Amino acid sequence: MKFTKHPTPASRRFGLRMLSAIGLMGGLGLGLIASNSAMAQAYPNKPIRLVVTFPTGGAPDILARLFSEKAQLGQPVVIDNKPGAGGNIGSDIVAKAPGDGHTIVMGTVGTHSINGALYEKMPYDMVKNFTPISLIASAPNLLVVNNDVPVKTVNELIAYMKANPNKLSYASPGIGTSVHMSGELFKSMTGTSMTHVPYKGRQFYVPDLLGGSVQLVFDNMPSALPLAKEGKIRAIAQTTAKRSAAAPDVPTVAESLPGFEAITWFAMFAPANTPKPVIDRLNAEVLRVFKLPDVAERMKTLGLEAVLSSPDELAKYQATEIVKWAKVVKESGAKAE
Repeated sequence: MKFTKHPTPASRRFGLRMLSAIGLMGGLGLGLIASNSAMAQAYPNKPIRLVVTFPTGGAPDILARLFSEKAQLGQPVVIDNKPGAGGNIGSDIVAKAPGDGHTIVMGTVGTHSINGALYEKMPYDMVKNFTPISLIASAPNLLVVNNDVPVKTVNELIAYMKANPNKLSYASPGIGTSVHMSGELFKSMTGTSMTHVPYKGRQFYVPDLLGGSVQLVFDNMPSALPLAKEGKIRAIAQTTAKRSAAAPDVPTVAESLPGFEAITWFAMFAPANTPKPVIDRLNAEVLRVFKLPDVAERMKTLGLEAVLSSPDELAKYQATEIVKWAKVVKESGAKAE
């Protein structure tokens, strides 16, 4: 004989509640999908503010303006230069902005990898306060000297610095920039000494470099190469492991000082908790713009190499860079004055 178990009123109520909960969760899932889709379609609904943490004329500004000119997001991308404190001032503005994708930053190796180790008190967390969008480009720094400095090679520069301790001053566009840290790494590896003179941005130290008030700088190649080609300053070496195609006749520092390498990179970040559909939209547009043939050609002539990525790839790369530069800062003894 078979017995059929009939549900009790309590079990029927439980089953109905479970079905209702499943339906609710399904509805929530569909609602989230619909909400994300609507968000992606609605974004942007006003101009996008792209903060550049250095003055006009440098590589971060050039890249930001290339994106601004070519972006097709349905709203203008407005460049806002907010220099100061090695890029911390502009980055902090974005760190504290709403996470809606309408305020983003052109980050650098300094603002998002170096400064955390260099400054005792940071106004923002380089990782927690941002959502990665994409890597954009990398570039060598170019060691250039005033034409009156009697050296033409890295070895001659090292010999001159050892014979004349602290006679030379080197400029940078701010404490914690790759330009600054390239100089600190050079001093550390050669056992030499020179005085660091930080400026508010490149445009402020170029006249002093040309005039001889400061004698050398490890400048971003896009900024320094045109002046070197014009003969206004002398290019000694580039800081990447291999020579850049933009300056094939300029040797690397590593050819005379094995193991020396310091590159600068640029990447776009949004504030923390920016929704994924917005990040995906921005990432797709960054990749589209910087793959355009005319943009790629412009970057090549400046010594910039496009290094595009997914948000996750940028997050992983940033993590490795933070570890690398923390070690350099510690070994060099560099501090934010």
